[in-house]
Amino acid sequence: MPETAAALKWGVERRLEFIEFRLYWEGGVNRSDIIEAFDVSVPQASKDLTLYQERAPHNAIYDKSAKRYIASNEFQPCFLKPDAGQYLNQLRSVAEGILTSSEAWIAHFPPYAGPPVPARGVNNDTLRTVLAAVRQGQAVEIKYQSLSSDDPRWRWIAPHAIGFDGFRWHSRAFCEVGKSFKDFLLSRIIEVRSIRPSEVSPEDDTDWNEFITLEIGPHPELSESQKRIIALDYGMRAGRAQIQVRKALRYYALRRLGLDTPLEARRPQDQQIVLLREGAADENHR
Repeated sequence: MPETAAALKWGVERRLEFIEFRLYWEGGVNRSDIIEAFDVSVPQASKDLTLYQERAPHNAIYDKSAKRYIASNEFQPCFLKPDAGQYLNQLRSVAEGILTSSEAWIAHFPPYAGPPVPARGVNNDTLRTVLAAVRQGQAVEIKYQSLSSDDPRWRWIAPHAIGFDGFRWHSRAFCEVGKSFKDFLLSRIIEVRSIRPSEVSPEDDTDWNEFITLEIGPHPELSESQKRIIALDYGMRAGRAQIQVRKALRYYALRRLGLDTPLEARRPQDQQIVLLREGAADENHR
């Protein structure tokens, strides 16, 4: 944490981060922004702005005509580590209904569009029961509809983690029917009947606990200029980028990257990247 943020109460520090977020990403902030975001009093918001100026005296200039503080040309973050990914995730989360606009720190939302994400019907009580089972080391008897059978079937599972494949939420659990660890889609759990202590340890799920590295590079049939652009898109160095993923999520990762189909099935301009290598992840980079 930066030295300027030391010895501050958590609530005060959060409000100073908010002030800096608005200055950095939107160019300015005023007292009413703080009041609306944190439901604090007018004197408290004024005090926060004064404190921010004391701690970061060269970052904000008061614009009398606009009645707001604007970022100065000498602005340097003191309380916040600006992250483009976090900003874009907020933008997408609001657009997709994951967050309300009042829960985000963005004030002026730029026009945004993305591919529609189908809503997945996860039952509140089901999720609550699975989370309790994970937390307390329990097994749960569920009525589950899999695509391998026409009718739902009762089975005991011992959940130990929650996973997301980019579209669907699932629970990683030991299945007593198959005697193995599997992924169970939360939306396909129709009913929960019984709970009991689990006799299975999460440590036994080797695919979940083992990390692998997927090393990707530009498609070899692209032109040199196209390869440079793809390398920039994926943050590659020397034409390579490494992505670490749990072994249990390997299939989902390859599918999201478009690497789950043969190279010849798509044009290089559509495929864009290829899998160069995969292997055990470096212990120091997990």
